[in-house]
Amino acid sequence: MNNIAKPLAERMRPTSLDCFFGQEHLTKKNAPLRIAFDNQNFHSMIFWGPPGVGKTTLAHLISKSGTYNFIRISAVEAGVRDLRKIISEAENLLENKIKTLLFIDEIHRFNKSQQDSLLHSVESGIITLIGATTENPSFEVNSALLSRCRVYKLNELDLNAIKNIIDYSITNDELLSKYKIIIDDYNLIYKLCGGDARGALNTIEAAFNFSDKSRNEIKISQELLEKAVLQRIPMYDKQGESHYDTISAFIKSMRGSDPDAAIFWLAKMIESGEDPKFIARRMVIFASEDIGNADTNALNVAVNVFNAVNLIGLPECRINLAQGVIYLSSAPKSNASYLAIDSALSDIRAGVDTSVPLHLRNAPTKLMKTEGYGKDYKYPHDYENHFVVENYFPVSFSKQYYFPTDEGIESKIKQRLSKLWSNKKKSD
Repeated sequence: MNNIAKPLAERMRPTSLDCFFGQEHLTKKNAPLRIAFDNQNFHSMIFWGPPGVGKTTLAHLISKSGTYNFIRISAVEAGVRDLRKIISEAENLLENKIKTLLFIDEIHRFNKSQQDSLLHSVESGIITLIGATTENPSFEVNSALLSRCRVYKLNELDLNAIKNIIDYSITNDELLSKYKIIIDDYNLIYKLCGGDARGALNTIEAAFNFSDKSRNEIKISQELLEKAVLQRIPMYDKQGESHYDTISAFIKSMRGSDPDAAIFWLAKMIESGEDPKFIARRMVIFASEDIGNADTNALNVAVNVFNAVNLIGLPECRINLAQGVIYLSSAPKSNASYLAIDSALSDIRAGVDTSVPLHLRNAPTKLMKTEGYGKDYKYPHDYENHFVVENYFPVSFSKQYYFPTDEGIESKIKQRLSKLWSNKKKSD
């Protein structure tokens, strides 16, 4: 196959570790993979990370750095019979001191029997296994196979790594290097593709194909990128005004109990490449700040959404985000907890008395008891309804901070507190 006929991402696959960008925690000096490359001593391993971050490339680099018989299969297509054939051939080659490197893409798709069929050959060194997975191997790879491999976590590439990959490609590619290619906005490409190097190079190649090649200089502009990805790119800068305006509109829509508007702004952020964990974090804050005890399940929902986003990632986690946004938008609202803590912090910072009264102090020693620590403390469980009127503030200061609303569950909290403390006067 003519090399230029191959996709740019395939043409520019690094041929040495020095041309590999990103994953410095694995490839920099004294890092695990760098040591393995330097010593030419590779063990079976599993690369875990999102698409386009270098899992397949690292496997190719390992195969090229030694005298390996490199075999690549996809777990979607291969079965136990294919594995047995590969292992048998590997045994024959090993007699001639030729090692076999087996790269299994999407290894998490292998069932237990398929994974078990690899155990002996991996443990005995008949094959050196490299598995690639986008799923947490702790859940998707059985423990027996996992114990015979080292797991390396590959991170989503940052903007600098994507920029380096693009610059290297347009400078060194056989076709693109014939032109002076100017990238108008690396941030925009990063928003479109995130930390996926393959996606970034595919986008650059598509934009190049749409460009006017009658001139030597080609500018990859937003207009050209929109043609390349066949969609209008929302104006959105993660570090700029649009970012803050959009998240503000998102929060205010949820606060205003408008799930439709909140979903709209969520969609804009997702489509613009916003970090879904940033969105989920704001939802966790919102659940306590704007809903609070009006719906005590709201915080559980928000935290569960954050955990799901962290576990699954895009594009699937958009569904988890949408579910959470609709719940939070539709829930009854109360900012009473938020107002309470800020009011108390204001008083503390203003210098009010913060001395703990003697009856509330801990008395772990006889001397402390002699000094009156804990004396006359009323243990609520010894009283009817497990409650007794008591002063829990400093002697010289007390104040009501929490003013429960009549919304949702908080209305019941309000009724209970009003009944319990009806005989206790609190100063403003």
